[in-house]
Amino acid sequence: MERKPSSPLAPTFMVSAPGKVIVFGEHAAVFGKPAIAAAISLRSYLLVTTLSKSQRIVRLNFRDIGLDHTWKIDTLPWDMFHRPDKKKFYFSLIDSLDPELLDAMIPHAEEVSKHLPEKQRKIHVRSATAFLYLFLSLGSLHSPGSIYTLRSTIPIGAGLRSSASICVCLSTALLLQIRTLAGPHPDQPAEEAQIQIERISRWAFVGELCIHGDPSGVDNAVSAGGKAVIYQRKRSGPPSVLPLNKFPELPLLLVNTQQPRSTATQVEKVRELKANHRHVTGLILDAIGQLTSSALADLETNGMSDTDRLGTMIRMNHGLLVSLGVSHPRLERIRELVDHADVGWTKLTGAGGGGCAITLFRPDAKLETKRGLERKFHAEGFQTYETILGADGVALLWPALFRRGSEGEGDEEINQELFEKAVGVEGIEDLVGVGKSEDGEGWKFWTRTVEDQCDQSLDHGPSQGNDDEAT
Repeated sequence: MERKPSSPLAPTFMVSAPGKVIVFGEHAAVFGKPAIAAAISLRSYLLVTTLSKSQRIVRLNFRDIGLDHTWKIDTLPWDMFHRPDKKKFYFSLIDSLDPELLDAMIPHAEEVSKHLPEKQRKIHVRSATAFLYLFLSLGSLHSPGSIYTLRSTIPIGAGLRSSASICVCLSTALLLQIRTLAGPHPDQPAEEAQIQIERISRWAFVGELCIHGDPSGVDNAVSAGGKAVIYQRKRSGPPSVLPLNKFPELPLLLVNTQQPRSTATQVEKVRELKANHRHVTGLILDAIGQLTSSALADLETNGMSDTDRLGTMIRMNHGLLVSLGVSHPRLERIRELVDHADVGWTKLTGAGGGGCAITLFRPDAKLETKRGLERKFHAEGFQTYETILGADGVALLWPALFRRGSEGEGDEEINQELFEKAVGVEGIEDLVGVGKSEDGEGWKFWTRTVEDQCDQSLDHGPSQGNDDEAT
């Protein structure tokens, strides 16, 4: 019989984290109004394979963007990252990147994908930078050789913050490997789960710093904790990002226009409109803020159980965004088709000018009507995703096994080759997915309790911040 060179240090495991959409408040959030961002059940999946002790390499394989690179662990700049004046611990709070650590690490990140065009290579270098900064910060020269294989069901570049989902997966995996996370398990105290979620989110934010430069913290918070958050900039200091753990799970149709757009361009368009029509634009932004506040009040009183009322607010929010000039003919076509089918309420999500729209279905919408609508979308070149709004956050599958029978009978380890070759959203979800119903067998979630619901006091004044992250 064939034998492995040595036993692995840990079983193969998998972590997963959701993407996010903005439900209420985009663009108005740039001017200090509150916004609600919620997790969706489209997710990133990271398979971690620990190698034998003799294999002193770390391989990063981001299959969906074509990034596959291997580094020798012993050649990485551990001395710099572990200097007494530089060393960060797993419980450290980091809100900026250390320039000296970046300088030491960047040459290693820039080794990747040198054969590719500069635009694509730039994406790969940023991804490698986030990974190496986290790996060097949390690991050590004695870290085991590992393969990190990533797949995602989140459309990339569509404003759904797949990067935050990836960073949550990476930070969770690395924290697990250094054994600084407990759980998740059914009897885990709420306080302990909260600490774990915040620790994961904190290090995911570090990865986001590497990719985006000046993130707000809302994307990693949603992806790590799930459900939803309310985001609001303050007149000074960092923005407020508070969990909304009572946010319900709602069926959602996400439609990707596949229309490229620039967040910065859309934000500047609204700034110019406000400069030229200050009073009227201010009223529109105030109205968007009031819709967000109304949605929060409904969440507090009835858990958003009145779908008609919630849908009406979604439709109104879209209309206000249209009046700001940030829609697009492709987005309006989505709304037109949904309205004609009379199955729900639609709004753009994110910066607009392209990207995605979300549709909340009516409770009585017929399945055959929804399927017919999706066929029309596909015929016109849209991509559709049936998903859940208010999905759970970061999850763990340990060990990473196919569940083949009751009580573990017939279970087998997830095959890396099959994982890499899974085709599209359905292929990934059929193989390893948490699933649209958020009940994938074997997956366990770190979850906050609903008693942790945040205080809904809101400040409607102006403030400054990162425009890209506000939308």
